Amino acid sequence: MSRKKVLLLAGDFVEDYEIMVPFQTLLTVGVDVDTVCPDRKPGDRVRTAIHDFEGDQTYTEKPGHNFTLNADFDLVDPAAYDGLLIPGGRAPEYLRLNQRVLNIVQAFDQSGKPIAAICHGLQILAAANVLRGRRCTAYPACGPEVTLAGGLYQSVAVDSAYVDGNLVTAPAWPAHPAFCREFLRLLKVL
Repeated sequence: MSRKKVLLLAGDFVEDYEIMVPFQTLLTVGVDVDTVCPDRKPGDRVRTAIHDFEGDQTYTEKPGHNFTLNADFDLVDPAAYDGLLIPGGRAPEYLRLNQRVLNIVQAFDQSGKPIAAICHGLQILAAANVLRGRRCTAYPACGPEVTLAGGLYQSVAVDSAYVDGNLVTAPAWPAHPAFCREFLRLLKVL
């Protein structure tokens, strides 16, 4: 069996755990992962932010690590990949303004390939207009965007993932065990 290959969309201030943990998990089980960002090249870095839940009305944000990209956004061909991974953080709020990002997401959706989006990553799916009639979850503050995009927002525990067809979603990084497991199942790695 040939190795699976996943495209990971990143940008500055992507949530640290939501890029690092799935990236390393996929590599651990033998999945190749190309990490890309618009206007960046392989070897460039994106800055990350650590979002934590400390009892405030929303998450807190702290500086994270630098994450090194390993592929060229300009050369992305969705047909070359088995799945798409979209982490959260603040990156999705501006990545969704990039038409090529939206076209890539739409190509994955139209081909029925697995798409995994966590936390604010659903902002990109909403902007790409691929949520209509789909059940999914997200960080609760993104729930209205899911609904406005025609999706059926599912309120689940912060450590849970939700699967609807080729789409696996989760509210935040505490869901990594379930989120990564369900994405690996959709990829037919588990």
